[in-house]
Amino acid sequence: MNFNFTEEQLAVKEAAREFAQSELLPGVIDRDNSQTFPKEEIKKMADLGFLGMMVDPKYNGGGMDTVSYVLAMEEISKVDASCAVVMSVNNSLVCWGLEKYGTEDQKEKYLKRLATGEILGAFCLSEPEAGSDATSQHTTAEDKGDHYLLNGTKNWITNGNSASIYLVMAQTNPEKRHNGINCLIVERGMEGFVVGKKEDKLGIRGSDTHSLMFTDVKVPKENRIGEDGFGFKFAMQVLNGGRIGIASQALGIASGAYELALKYSKERKAFGKEISQHQGISFKLADMATNIDAARLLCIQAAQLKDQGKGFVKAAAMAKLFASKTAMDTTIEAVQVHGGYGFVKEFHVERMMRDAKITQIYEGTSEIQKLVIARELLK
Repeated sequence: MNFNFTEEQLAVKEAAREFAQSELLPGVIDRDNSQTFPKEEIKKMADLGFLGMMVDPKYNGGGMDTVSYVLAMEEISKVDASCAVVMSVNNSLVCWGLEKYGTEDQKEKYLKRLATGEILGAFCLSEPEAGSDATSQHTTAEDKGDHYLLNGTKNWITNGNSASIYLVMAQTNPEKRHNGINCLIVERGMEGFVVGKKEDKLGIRGSDTHSLMFTDVKVPKENRIGEDGFGFKFAMQVLNGGRIGIASQALGIASGAYELALKYSKERKAFGKEISQHQGISFKLADMATNIDAARLLCIQAAQLKDQGKGFVKAAAMAKLFASKTAMDTTIEAVQVHGGYGFVKEFHVERMMRDAKITQIYEGTSEIQKLVIARELLK
């Protein structure tokens, strides 16, 4: 592994950091309090090319590598994890999935607009009874010859009310179980498609998370991704790459909280000296820094393996497992370092602690990551 970044990669990192500090930071607390989707901020991210970073330029993308994406995700996530998850879903799950497995017509029709941020995408796998057990899809796509008739409900959908394109997993042949699942591209506005209520969440409150309902939605056959029955494999392949994005988000949350804790510890005095000079605090900072560096190395390793076309499933799962734990542990300690101020919204770390938790849950819980790692080890 080569952990020396190129000038181009460092430029992307700096651009993301500057944007996060100047454009995202000023309103991040208000958006969290009001659960406001960062529409204008996302548009500015799109203008900078952050919503289609890895897409081939012929489809209007940035043509960047996964390492650049990780570096940018970390910087955005340091400030606003809600913006970061929009960026992650559009890049890792929707754009990458369409570019890798979509038809040329699908890429021309959807990917080009997704890559520029003209429209946003959503990835629809989870259901009321199908979370970690993704094989148990109750949403159905009945084959009607030239189209599918889609019925069912999806839960916890990021960009649920902001997307224009939805990649929906649905069961077509129940007797084939997971081999009978298809992925269909559903457009907002199709008759019978309704966006449900917005979830009132613990963290990433600026992200719009909704349930979706489908009642006899007519989806053209040309909107199926891959061959008949490819949907489950598509979802798993896309999630493997998506875990690098969420690991980077977790890394950014941890890194942002650490930077704030370090700064505060050098300013706050107790017993005649800066609290950073007290061993109890300095040891917390040492643990934070060590775990963050380890998480970053895991994220970069997974990204490099993906860029090199090598197997990255285990590395991505390890990165997400460790980085999400690091995010949770670091933000809890960052609140502790801040003392009473850590419990106050204006100091940011309480929001980061709330945001961190979801990284241990979505796109595969920590328990699922351990299952993936174990399977890879025992092959």
